[in-house]
Formats: sequence, structure tokens, C-alpha cells
Amino acid sequence: MSCRKRCKREIFKFAQYMFRLVTGTLNSDSVEDELEQSAVRHRPEGLEQLEAQTRFSRKELQILYRGFKNECPSGVVNEDTFKDIYSQFFPQGDASTYAHFLFNAFDTDHNGSVSFEDFVMGLSILLRGTITEKLNWAFNLYDINKDGYITKEEMLDIMKAIYDMMGKCTYPVLKEETPHQHVEIFFQKMDKNKDGVVTIDEFIDCCQNDDNIMRSMHLFENVI
Repeated sequence: MSCRKRCKREIFKFAQYMFRLVTGTLNSDSVEDELEQSAVRHRPEGLEQLEAQTRFSRKELQILYRGFKNECPSGVVNEDTFKDIYSQFFPQGDASTYAHFLFNAFDTDHNGSVSFEDFVMGLSILLRGTITEKLNWAFNLYDINKDGYITKEEMLDIMKAIYDMMGKCTYPVLKEETPHQHVEIFFQKMDKNKDGVVTIDEFIDCCQNDDNIMRSMHLFENVI
């Protein structure tokens, strides 16, 4: 098998694995099944620390680490690989922009790569975190320039990226102005003091107390 074919195969396998994780289909039963099928090859030195810092069990972390290292021998995922992963699952749309924003949210130390620790910490919040933890993570995703505030432009950039990725797969097809309309509604509700930016406190308070916004946020959970 050529290097290129092997690389594509490994990226797709890793994409399948990530997709199962982020859509919540990796459960305790599947962990047990995979453990029975093959031995864990890698045991990171910080396993105990990660177990304490996340909501994953030791067995789940072992499964995650094995898959991560098998498909990413360097121990890190770069942005191009991240984009390849998302393009596999949204072939009818353009996932590159959203994957860029999502990659930056996982890359917490902003060094241009996502390590196993970055990956696991983010997944722990997204899959098993409290509402407040998930909202904090979502705020960080929307705060593109990481200045501690969300502007209407930042929110629109994220919303457009989501619609670019999923819009063509919806029925009926979403209108071009739909992202703008949604952002106008969300932003007006969140920006309580009307200063043109949304703080973390405004974001969390508004989301937690608005059933419509919470339902809208849940619609996008499977793209994370």
C-alpha cells in the first residue's frame, strides 16, 4: 500500500473514531467490546492525571489514546488533518471554515496543533460536562480573537461556517439570509446592556434562561 493511500485510510479511520466520540456513540459497551477485540498498545504516563481531570474512565482513556496514537503517530493533529476529518463527514458542504474555528477551540495553548491532552480535555467537556462548562467552551469557540468578548461579526462568522457546512444538506434548503437573521435574534437577547459585545456572563445567563436559544444550540451539538 502506498504512503498516500495509507495516509487517507488512517485519516478516515480517525475521522470515524472522532465522529463516534463527538456524537456520543462511544459508550461503555463499545469500550468493552473494543477492549476485548484488541490489547491496548499505548499507556500514556499521565493517564492517572487525565482520569482525574476528565470524566473519562481509565478504560475509555486507553481506547482513546490507542486510536489517537495509531492514527496520529506524531502524537498531535494539525489543522489540515482536522479539516480532512470534517470534510469526510460533510461532503455536500464546505467544512473548512468551521473546522478552522473548531481546531482553534481545541488548540487551547495556540501552538498550531492539538495534542492528545487537548483532544481529551475538550471532549470531556463537550460530552460529559455541565451546562455551564459546555457554555464556557462554546463561548470560547465564538470568541474568535480570544479577547474575552463576542461581537456580532464573530457570531456571524461562526454561524455562516456552520451553514456552509450543513446548509446544503438540509431540507428545505436554508436561505442565504438565515444566518444573519439568527444572529440578530441571538445577539439582541445576549447583549443586555447594548454595548455591542457579549461577555461570558451575558452569554451564559442568556443561554441558561432562554429555552429557544438552548434548543437552537442543541441543534448544532453533532457538528462539534
